Amino acid sequence: MATEIEFSYAALNEPARRHIRVFQIHQFLDRFAMGLTVAVVALALTDRGMDLFQISLLFGVYSLTTMAMELPFGGLADSIGRKPVFLTAVVASLMSLALFLSTSDFLVLALSFAFIGFGRALRSGTLDAWFVETFKATAPNVDVQPALAKAQWANAMGLAIGAVLGGLLPDILGEVAKSLGFSIYDVSYVASFGVMLGVFVFTMLAIVEKPRPRDVTALMHGFASVPTVIKDASRLAVRHPTLSILLAALAFFLMAASPVEVIWPTHAKPMLDVGYANTVIGVVTATYFFSIAFGASLSPHISRIFRRRHAMTLAASFACLAGVQIALAWQGNIIGFVAVFVLYSVILGVTETPASSILHRCVDDGQRSTMLSLRSLIQQLGGALGLVLAGTVAEIYATPIAWSVGAVFLVIAVMLSLVLVRRLAVESR
Repeated sequence: MATEIEFSYAALNEPARRHIRVFQIHQFLDRFAMGLTVAVVALALTDRGMDLFQISLLFGVYSLTTMAMELPFGGLADSIGRKPVFLTAVVASLMSLALFLSTSDFLVLALSFAFIGFGRALRSGTLDAWFVETFKATAPNVDVQPALAKAQWANAMGLAIGAVLGGLLPDILGEVAKSLGFSIYDVSYVASFGVMLGVFVFTMLAIVEKPRPRDVTALMHGFASVPTVIKDASRLAVRHPTLSILLAALAFFLMAASPVEVIWPTHAKPMLDVGYANTVIGVVTATYFFSIAFGASLSPHISRIFRRRHAMTLAASFACLAGVQIALAWQGNIIGFVAVFVLYSVILGVTETPASSILHRCVDDGQRSTMLSLRSLIQQLGGALGLVLAGTVAEIYATPIAWSVGAVFLVIAVMLSLVLVRRLAVESR
């Protein structure tokens, strides 16, 4: 394996710089469209008459659909191309938004959430793989981790700005929506639909991929080859110790982090005055994404501190996250909670690209999309298990106890990351 040289954006050739810019714009727009609904989805469902149990069921439909479709469509992207699969994901998102806007019926809303999960599964491991492969072709032997960090920054910024605007639109245009017979929150969903159409057009025009056969025979062959691609990628993950350890560490990481991401509004809201609680929750949600973006931008600098040993960066990040999660759990006032939560979010942003860099180092182009999908699947399973455990502990004891217990999983992730440090050191000799 050729040694990767240190990343310098100014030293990159123009095709590589343009490639990064295009992907940053694409990631921003795609996540901006999603962010428009993130801040209001629970409120929109409540406004449609859904209770908390029904809302939980709808998110369960989303998770189950995503997990069921994750690997097959990652394999399909490796078989027939990343761009057509991503465009199909955008169509699924548009159908989900249209269904949501059209109904207050639980079953139709469940179908809408199934389309969200379907779109998420189609997105996973598609253009990310395209970005890495094209970057490696235009800038051979250059460390891809800082380029991934730039994309992650644009990703998080899109979510953050979308969340802010998605929270503001119902207040600004809600009365107009009500006068037309719609929910005030539908304004954010209509805006998301419009931006998603823009994502479709931008993908068609700006994302350039080497054409692959797309006739009916090729498509059927692509579907037929999915089981083989999945089997080979799963075998690689099992037989490649580095990948196995990395995926296990990420699963334990999500077991700890997912309950914080999901439960924090219910924990923070009692600390706030009823009159402005929802507004503050919306602002903190946006701050969460901004902080992740900031953490992603810091990631290459932190990696240099550890001499670009990405596994060591990961271990240090998980260790810091464990301590901060315990501190977050026991904050009793909103100022302290927000301050610690911002720090927690920054560290979350730092963790993303070191893990991605290790994974991309271990797989070739033919299995890259499938491996990214496998990673996403394992992380979602870890997150789901963590949510079940945290919800049970929080119900019996309290949320601070549940988050503190979750920090134990981060300690396990630290230990696995340290094992990863040793393995990568051996492989590089």
